[in-house]
Amino acid sequence: MKQKIVDNPYELSSIFQDGQTILVGGFGIVGTPLTIIDVICETDVKHLHVVSNNLGDYGMGLHQLFIQGKIDKATGSFFTINKEAVIAWSKGELEIDLLPQGTLAEAIRCGGAGIGGFYTKTAVGTELAKGKEERVIDGERYIFEKAIKGNVAIIRANKADRLGNLTYHATARNFNPIMATAADIVIAEVDEIVEVGEIDPEHVVTPHVYVDYIIRTEYKKEGDRFVRR
Repeated sequence: MKQKIVDNPYELSSIFQDGQTILVGGFGIVGTPLTIIDVICETDVKHLHVVSNNLGDYGMGLHQLFIQGKIDKATGSFFTINKEAVIAWSKGELEIDLLPQGTLAEAIRCGGAGIGGFYTKTAVGTELAKGKEERVIDGERYIFEKAIKGNVAIIRANKADRLGNLTYHATARNFNPIMATAADIVIAEVDEIVEVGEIDPEHVVTPHVYVDYIIRTEYKKEGDRFVRR
């Protein structure tokens, strides 16, 4: 059995390389793998393409990667929470691929399922549809959205067993389970690691076959903020 538990998250630094596409779980900060993002911040990687709902918040998470200049392109749904990113985009310093949230989720799901893409009515006739294939199906206009896959997915879960089976807590689940299926390497940051058999199989959301590495988070929630333990 492969040893997936990594005691020192900085041992994973070598996984991250220039130009990678990295899928990052989270909605705002909730469900975001803050410890792993800290690891990337300590590397010298650059020219990253980040796929995430947003680019961090409160000066935390992906906001740190952005202000370090490590991100060349961001694919996501809600960038206005990071005003600096919007300004950088307006100056041509950051490429942004804006997708409706449902489209973003489905594109990642397709990436994990081995599906090349899908047709959707969402965004037809808007600026977001420019340059995309359009097709009429049963009298309705659709645009084609390509599937999204990553070189690495960094995700946040509540609990893992030593094999890598994962459970999630409430809305912190968000994009994390689908991202775990859509990348070549998956690193899971968790609150708790238990022995094999301690998680009811009916409660497993992400099966262990998707997970390559597990680390314990170095953050805890205090009020509406996350702080290091």
